[in-house]
Amino acid sequence: MADDKQMPPYIYEGADIVSEEKSTLAEVVDTVKGAAHRVGHTIERVGDTIEAGKKPGMPLSILANVAREAPLGSLLVAFLLGVAVARPRRH
Repeated sequence: MADDKQMPPYIYEGADIVSEEKSTLAEVVDTVKGAAHRVGHTIERVGDTIEAGKKPGMPLSILANVAREAPLGSLLVAFLLGVAVARPRRH
């Protein structure tokens, strides 16, 4: 009966060892963290772009100056532009 002992299976060097599968919750958490990281980088780039646009002579600077000098005229233009863009198109 001493010869009936079962030997554990051999693990060969370089053999693929099955790793534990991630739970669904862990996968969701990893996905959300990755998305938050990407959004953070995107917001930083948008902030840099806005800052560049605010420099003197750039479009945001010009727009701010026009709105400051003629607020009612700027409001009228913005309203008309909104109406033109939001109007339903008929084909």
